[in-house]
This record gives sequence, structure tokens and C-alpha cells, in this order.
Amino acid sequence: MTKQGKAMVRHVVMILFSVIMVYPVLWWIGAAFKTNQELSSPNIFPSAPTWSNFTKGWHSVPGHSFTDFYLNTFQLEAAVLVATLISCTLVAFGFARMDFPLKNFWFSLLMLTLMLPGQVLIIPQYALFHQLGWVNTYLPFIVPHLLAGGAGGTFFVFLLIQFVRGIPKELDESAKIDGCSWFGIYWRVVMPLTKPAIVTVTIFCFLWNWDDFLGHLLYLNSVDKYTVGLALRMINDSQSAQQWGQLLAMALVSILPATIVFMFLQKYFVEGIATTGIKG
Repeated sequence: MTKQGKAMVRHVVMILFSVIMVYPVLWWIGAAFKTNQELSSPNIFPSAPTWSNFTKGWHSVPGHSFTDFYLNTFQLEAAVLVATLISCTLVAFGFARMDFPLKNFWFSLLMLTLMLPGQVLIIPQYALFHQLGWVNTYLPFIVPHLLAGGAGGTFFVFLLIQFVRGIPKELDESAKIDGCSWFGIYWRVVMPLTKPAIVTVTIFCFLWNWDDFLGHLLYLNSVDKYTVGLALRMINDSQSAQQWGQLLAMALVSILPATIVFMFLQKYFVEGIATTGIKG
């Protein structure tokens, strides 16, 4: 077989696998516009598209709309993201640039926490937050991120450390000669140069906390504080009949923010991953 023939076979195989992978997503998008009676059809596109799933699904939870749940989620995401960026960049800068007693020991201990399964911490964390009176508040999500913890905190610190180590230390010396303090070096020299890594951390943090259904289910008891993930679970619970069309429509809407964030920051995301892997 010639090279052109082999290339054609390879492309055909790749296209077939792509269709198999994309079909469920396309069916999901089409199902969001179908009635309940038409959902059993394997056809991707509905015979008579309807927007009623979106309009009814948006107000499917009694006394609330998805506007309330989106506002709750975005407020929580903003607080968690700010806390994560502040704490993780400070910790990473300290490990990468400063010398202090037992530095290697503390760094090794930090890396060991990456091997600790998150499920092991669920019960002790819940007991602690319950004693502090933080259950049914957003504090169990925000406070750990202020201490470079929470979902992915250690991974973010490690990623940022690897990036900061690739920045020439001569820049620090020049800043010191100009009278910069350690915080000045952190804020004026290092942080502007770590934008790709910071964008990578932003994307990961946003996506992981947006999808944190278990954490939100554990600590949020009031519907007034529910996030989008918990609201999706309530769509069928609040009605006697299974409204799969409304559920699929709202699930489709729920992934739009994460998709938009990734699409706009994809360039920096790839750059951050690539440069972090080769530096340090």
C-alpha cells in the first residue's frame, strides 16, 4: 500500500472514532430541544425543536430560578478563585525564591499530601467545619483555599513553583538593588512573568470547583445557597414526572460558563502547561 493509501486509511479510522466520541454530545444537544416522548428516538436532531425545556427548566425549582443558582455559583467561584491565586502564588514564591529553615522538609511534606486521597479527609473536615459552625455557609470552600488548600491547592503550588524556578534570579537581584522588598519582587517582577501559569491555575480552579457536586452537597443545606450542580439534582425531585428534557436543557446551559472560560483562555492554558513542563 502506498503512503497516500496508508494516510487515507488512517484518516478514515480517526474520523470514525471521532464520530463515535462526538455522537453522545450531539445527541445530548439535540435532546435538549426534544419533548419527553421523542427522547427515546436515536435521531440526533428533533423533528420539531422546542425551547420549552429551557424556559420551563429555568423555573423548575419552586420559589427559585436558575438565575439565583448561577449568582450563588459565580459568587462562590469568584471568592475561591481569588483566595486560591493569592495563597498559592505566595506559597510558590516562598518555596521557589526564599530560603528558610527546613525548606526541603516542608516542601517534601507538601508533595506528600498529593498522594493523600481526598475521600480520607471528608469525615474529619466535616466534623471540624460542623464544630466551627460553618456548615450551610461558603466558608468550608473559601477558607481552605486561603491557606493554599482545598481542591487542587497542592497541585497549583507545585505547578507555580516549577514555573517560578524558570525565571532568572538575576531579575530578583536587580530589583533588590533598586530597593524592592521581597513582596515587591513577588508583585512587580515574578507575578507579571507567571501569567501563563496563573491562567492555567485559574482554568483548573474554576472547572474543579464548578464541578464539585459532592462538596456542595455536603455543606450546603439551604436551597437559597444552592449552586447550579445541586439545582440540577432538584429538577426531577421537585416534580412527580421525570422531566428529562428540562434536565438535559439545564445541564447543557450549566456547561456553557466552563466552556467559554476554556475557549477564551485556551491559548494561555496550553502555553502554561508547556512552559511549566520544561522549566525548573
